[in-house]
Amino acid sequence: MTMSTPIRRVGDASEHHFFGYYNKSNFDRNDQRLLAQRVDLFTGDITGKQIAKVGYFDLEDRDRFHEIGQTTTWNWQMGSQLQWIGKTNQVIFNTRRSKPAGDLPYPDFCSTIVDLDTGSTRTLPLPVYVLAPAGDYALCVDYSRFMVTHKTIGYPATHTEPALDPAPASDGIYRMDIETGHYDLILSLAQLRAHQPVPSMEKAIHWITHLEANPSGTRFLFIHRWTERVEDETCFLHRLFTINGDGTDLRLLECTDHPLPQLSEDFDPGAVGTFDYEKSEYQISHPIWKSDREIIVWGPHDGSIHYHLYDDVSGIAEVVGRDVLTENGHMSYSRNGRWILSDTYPDKTTNERILFLYDVETGLSHDLGSFYTPPDLGKHNRCDLHPRWSHSEKSVCIDSVHEGSRQMYLLDVSAVLDDCDVPGDICVTTTEARHLNKAAS
Repeated sequence: MTMSTPIRRVGDASEHHFFGYYNKSNFDRNDQRLLAQRVDLFTGDITGKQIAKVGYFDLEDRDRFHEIGQTTTWNWQMGSQLQWIGKTNQVIFNTRRSKPAGDLPYPDFCSTIVDLDTGSTRTLPLPVYVLAPAGDYALCVDYSRFMVTHKTIGYPATHTEPALDPAPASDGIYRMDIETGHYDLILSLAQLRAHQPVPSMEKAIHWITHLEANPSGTRFLFIHRWTERVEDETCFLHRLFTINGDGTDLRLLECTDHPLPQLSEDFDPGAVGTFDYEKSEYQISHPIWKSDREIIVWGPHDGSIHYHLYDDVSGIAEVVGRDVLTENGHMSYSRNGRWILSDTYPDKTTNERILFLYDVETGLSHDLGSFYTPPDLGKHNRCDLHPRWSHSEKSVCIDSVHEGSRQMYLLDVSAVLDDCDVPGDICVTTTEARHLNKAAS
């Protein structure tokens, strides 16, 4: 049977609201407060002057929005990297300095912590990408480098964009202590380029993205990317790495270096569709930890691209959902490892995206909903669903534009999970039905 999934918009849609990426929950530990950015525009190029209000919805007080700060360091994909600090009532997000500080790695940007209990604020010297689950340290990278290599997730400089070396020894991954603000460069781009190099790296610009600490905070994963043609994402090359939290024991899990006919002089980057890159057979994207030693990622291995689950110790990769999970998405596991929450990119014909839960035990997938996106939003202004679990795992939060504005929505998934836990019950779903019908034809 196919089960309905209750859904509701958060707030009154008086302005536009969104959270951003899929790799962190915007729910507090009691599932009462829901972090969000509030903006007065639906779409548009972000120049570094537009203000986003930062705050949270009180889900137990008629979704009342509480503003806790403002920032001009944000983008449509990741927002301001707004996130809870461990299990505290403190929130961190990226902000812009009132005056650039030339003695810091990233002169224009910093991060701000707000204590929701006391209302006090303090500033840390670097902008953050992601915090370790315990909230004791953050991983930090250069958002100005993204403005060249992957503008969708960058922050525009206050004045002039800085000149960038292709792979400097002075930039890479910084680890910053949340309590003291002390930071260290624990892995440089020069080190990455020198680690098991391939010829395609020689003339390329390099960067690091998709950083994520494992549940215990002892290791983290990241993607190393490089390219000679930054304007065409299908020319991006990828490697998946893990490393200890202090920068030791670097491990290469996957490399997708391959010939690039797109580098020919007569190739037209304008011929590449908005989501062609996300559907490339060489793409490594959206890695996230299942456990302290297991990583799920969309990417190629042994000549075919799937959802792959890697063992960080052995390096062995196995396919997850071989005939069901056939598209790139933003995936994350439930804590018990049984369920994968994910989505798809827009269908080229219908412009619909599917949100679903995949049952690892049965190999079946349940569609939670189909969401329309206007095809003219483009690459930088798009609104991916970016599904995020609540802490109880009874609810899922997404960003969506299917009602004509950018808003957040809550879906009650408890019935889906409970129904599939009934002994002997067969959870037949729309996704599995599509697959079976296709196979039969």
